[in-house]
Amino acid sequence: MKFSPNDNCFCGSMKKYKKCCKTFHDKITFPKSALELMKSRFSAFALCNSEYIIFTTHPNNCDFTQDLKSWHSDILNFSKNTRFEKLEILEFIDDEVESFVTFKATLFQNKNDISFIEKSRFLKVEGIWKYVDGEFIEEEKK
Repeated sequence: MKFSPNDNCFCGSMKKYKKCCKTFHDKITFPKSALELMKSRFSAFALCNSEYIIFTTHPNNCDFTQDLKSWHSDILNFSKNTRFEKLEILEFIDDEVESFVTFKATLFQNKNDISFIEKSRFLKVEGIWKYVDGEFIEEEKK
């Protein structure tokens, strides 16, 4: 996939990537809230940026491993085989140390809809937000 820093960011901000999540991905600045981290992680997955995903994952996360080669490979495999269509923020509960973001990720693998809703938990560790875990939420049928 060809992607330019002048393209709109995947996080849904409607800003150019270079003025949005790229500054986080390049570690020029760090997300000031768990919401910013959530959005920047979605963009990182869409851009196959496994290093950022690993950097922003809390050690208590079940995917966290010292086997970085395998972890990078798993993230890249998922990212390369997934189309990241849209991120919708449904709820944001902000606090100074622990925050929650409920979101809907619209994703496709091949032509299969693998979209989901998750309530994610984030902790601030030494001034940097990290993704700890998430709970899938059943989507209400209309």
